[in-house]
Amino acid sequence: MNPLEQFVLFLVSLVANTFSAFSGGGAGLIQFPLLIFLGLSFSVALATHKVASVALGLGAILRYLSTSQLERKFVLMMICAGVPGVVLGGSFILLVPENIALISLGILTGGLGVYSIFKPSLGQIDSQQHRDTLGYVQGSGVLFLLGILNGSLTSGTGLFVTIWLVIWFGLDYQRAVAYTLILVGIFWNGAGAITLGILGEIRWDWLPALLAGSLFGGYLGSHLAIKHGNRWIKRSFEVVTLLISMKLIWTGL
Repeated sequence: MNPLEQFVLFLVSLVANTFSAFSGGGAGLIQFPLLIFLGLSFSVALATHKVASVALGLGAILRYLSTSQLERKFVLMMICAGVPGVVLGGSFILLVPENIALISLGILTGGLGVYSIFKPSLGQIDSQQHRDTLGYVQGSGVLFLLGILNGSLTSGTGLFVTIWLVIWFGLDYQRAVAYTLILVGIFWNGAGAITLGILGEIRWDWLPALLAGSLFGGYLGSHLAIKHGNRWIKRSFEVVTLLISMKLIWTGL
């Protein structure tokens, strides 16, 4: 790619990942379709996007580590439950009817945004719930299924993780976003990138601009989330989920 194309990729990646880090997911809404528009096939674009998304987690962790205390149980649960699902989803992505999957995911994603809109107090305070053994087992089961979605599709699956942590475990939006960005961004997307890289192809010459945009966007979005708090994160989450929903349904049709 020439320098101008690399610069355009950087700007798009920066904007996409800033919004993603602020709302708890959704970088693929802008970045992934652009890669396809610029000439990459679905599988190559997905693998390349997964690699770039790891930098989103790195950018977020640089900002969140100084302000957030990550609980060891949550870290281990999200890695152990999600990573196998990501590998499974990445292994079978080519076997899934893409239009059906996109429309279904779009409807579910839109439902998340509508649910959050009609729950004004959702994710505004951190509350302890479902923290017993059964609660962790049930929560892990859903995270495994979300890992499969993350490995096979790319637009907005981090949003599902964010809202699940809020609804099931009672985290506030700010803490849920921190877990999503760091653990989904680094470990889940890293596993997906390795799986898709082995089974398919990664465009390495496109990655410098994408990685730089993801890294800076992850840091900037995380800074905005910490600065503005749960209320603004909730509103951003709702806007992003509804936009992704419309995009997925439109693409599927």
